[in-house]
Amino acid sequence: MEGTPKQPKNCSSLLEELVEQARQAPRGGQVADYIPALAEVDPDHVGIAVVELDGTVHTAGDAHVPFSIQSISKIFGLAMAMSRTDDTLWERVRMEPSGQAFNSVVQLEWEHGIPRNPFINAGAIVIADVLTSRYSASKTAFLQYVRYLAGKESISADHRVWESEKQHGNRNAALAYLMKSFGNIESDVPAVLDHYFFQCAVSMSCVDLAKSLAFLANKGVQPGSEERICDARSAHRINALLSTSGMYDQSGEFAFTVGLPAKSGVGGGIVAVVPDYGVICAWSPPLNRFGNPARAVSMITDFAQRLGLSVYH
Repeated sequence: MEGTPKQPKNCSSLLEELVEQARQAPRGGQVADYIPALAEVDPDHVGIAVVELDGTVHTAGDAHVPFSIQSISKIFGLAMAMSRTDDTLWERVRMEPSGQAFNSVVQLEWEHGIPRNPFINAGAIVIADVLTSRYSASKTAFLQYVRYLAGKESISADHRVWESEKQHGNRNAALAYLMKSFGNIESDVPAVLDHYFFQCAVSMSCVDLAKSLAFLANKGVQPGSEERICDARSAHRINALLSTSGMYDQSGEFAFTVGLPAKSGVGGGIVAVVPDYGVICAWSPPLNRFGNPARAVSMITDFAQRLGLSVYH
């Protein structure tokens, strides 16, 4: 990214304006009712947080309210797996956009159990298998990792959501067993699914998420602690995958209009990485037809465009 993002005179005022606009806008869809525990979430929640690399935090709306991070957890899982394995990982999961639904069984069958990328469900289940195989207590390790990155020991998984995921996760189980039949899952499938559903059920706020992923905006080094979370090449690769595949089948449109690596989750959250600047996280539970939170997309789009944040300048 060339140059420095334009700094608004009062970033918090801009965020308040974006939240107010979002609250007045149509919901743009429905909450994720196929997971009963998520169907109970208040659809009128709206929040946004911006965390800069120097530690400055700007917030508006419900930025401190925890929510189910769902597929945003795939970023953490991928970073952990990349630190515990080598480039043979990319023989088990590719790095291409899928062009199909994020939980497509048909594509996985066509492609012999090799998922297109780590941000669709099948790919994230392969990553969960890597973690289950390489950590004696993978769920505990995952939670400790996230707590450390966010600097917040109280972060935990919502057990109601976790149980709800397990009870209604038949399609994910189908993906896992199909990959097992192709030899692409090493651990026992129930253990892999248990880890996957657990990480999706972790609850974090916009502020928590923005803080925890700041290392991706800083070439792999976590601001504040200055600890290297991953090498610069791994940070580059994760951001590249977020740019091409992080927003499901809306990834191309998001790259075209916003131009930032980003990941959404069906809990209503989106994180967007701004290299050399910081991380934006927005939350609004109702989802559009792509499975992305419409009002959160709108807030991040407006913020990025006003400040000229696109990485493609």
